[in-house]
Amino acid sequence: MLDGKKVLVTGAAGVLGAAVASTAHSYGATVELIDVVEGFTSDLGRCHTCDLTDAVAVQACLDGIGAFDGVANIAGGFDMGPSVHETHDAQWDAMFAINVTTLRRMLTAAVPVLVGQGRGAIVNVGALGALHGIGQMGAYTAAKSTVMRLTEALSDEVRASGVNVNAVLPSLIDTPRNRADMPVADHGAWVRPEALAEVVCFLLSDRASAVHGALVPVRGLV
Repeated sequence: MLDGKKVLVTGAAGVLGAAVASTAHSYGATVELIDVVEGFTSDLGRCHTCDLTDAVAVQACLDGIGAFDGVANIAGGFDMGPSVHETHDAQWDAMFAINVTTLRRMLTAAVPVLVGQGRGAIVNVGALGALHGIGQMGAYTAAKSTVMRLTEALSDEVRASGVNVNAVLPSLIDTPRNRADMPVADHGAWVRPEALAEVVCFLLSDRASAVHGALVPVRGLV
């Protein structure tokens, strides 16, 4: 499905990023793994340590990689918060930095490459829960909602240039942290990282060439 393509995966040291990298590799892609974690390694492809909030660092990273065909913007994060009126600037800024600024920095560097070559695909990660506000998750849902609106806007801007831009909207992902935070939940109803990675890789492939600006729910049984 991705034979002959080079795919960049951000957040590649995390659970979902690693699953996307592994699945893309299994479909024939050359994978470039990008994460802020120092010294992370993988047998799937080259690993690049990069602060994705730093525009200069991101541009240098992509310049070093060279031409590519797709970007899986997996980097992001979640944290519960207090109520909206009790949310401090630091909490708000942290959610937007890890979810929105990292995405914007990658788009700034990657979109001109894809538009210039007249083809390519970008997949972002929103959140099913961010389709509406949720108590004690105001900063997170606001940040993920921004990711979703940027996905739609960018798709509208570049689809005529041969570039597909879409997003997946997972519900609860079955990760070790989520299991630790919710030990009595029905983990079998959650979305497995590997299942979500399959959807991401489809959207990166030529099979999704007619899909533009989609926000694809991936909810499992939740």
